[in-house]
Amino acid sequence: MPPRPSALVTGASRGIGRAIATQLAARGVRVAVHYHQNLAAATATCAALPGTGHAVFAADLGQPDEVTRLWAAVTAAFGRVEVLVNNAGRYAPHPPLTTSLADWRANWQQTLATNLQGPADLALLAAQHMAAAGGGHIVNLSSRGAFRGEPDAPAYGASKAALNSLGQSLARALAPHRVYVYGLAPGWVDTDMAADHLAGPSGPEILAQHPLGRVTTASEVAAAAVFCALDAPPAMTGAILDVNGASYLRT
Repeated sequence: MPPRPSALVTGASRGIGRAIATQLAARGVRVAVHYHQNLAAATATCAALPGTGHAVFAADLGQPDEVTRLWAAVTAAFGRVEVLVNNAGRYAPHPPLTTSLADWRANWQQTLATNLQGPADLALLAAQHMAAAGGGHIVNLSSRGAFRGEPDAPAYGASKAALNSLGQSLARALAPHRVYVYGLAPGWVDTDMAADHLAGPSGPEILAQHPLGRVTTASEVAAAAVFCALDAPPAMTGAILDVNGASYLRT
């Protein structure tokens, strides 16, 4: 029997990341559950995953040395890693007309470090590892904000647009080495992070954007991520899939 494949899922302690980890584990994948601060949630996620061999790893993806340490720890524990899911991200409002220059710069620095540089470094380490081992899959979690803009959090929208470009550049560079790169662009997703917005004054306006009559679920985003990680044909490499319930359509 061939060895079980392994995957690193960043930001897997809750929400979309937890759903991705759960669905990968249900397919027989060993999962490295990454978290930043919430050890209790990451431990609970890991314990609830189907199958055995899963493990928890901590890192601040905004710190380059921690990214390097994370990848080294995961590969030391799991050996070959066939799948990387760059899910972890940071969203912090910084409206352009009400944000001081100091706060503006701080938001840009922190957001780009976590949403772009960290995933880029992990993708580099994963690509070199996967190419040497015969192939693999990288899945980047972007956002519809990469295409329509994020007026209250411009750094977030810019970081996700850059992540899309990174993924497409890597797809072209890595295809000859059987390393395939995909992107997913969700909109609003029904997670605990979105709960206050969905239940607050802006909730009806958010819901009105969605012709399904509801926002996307974490399990729906996870299903798309797992498809890219395990089932998508090589000819789809470089694709960015919208998973937003037709709340934003691009041409």
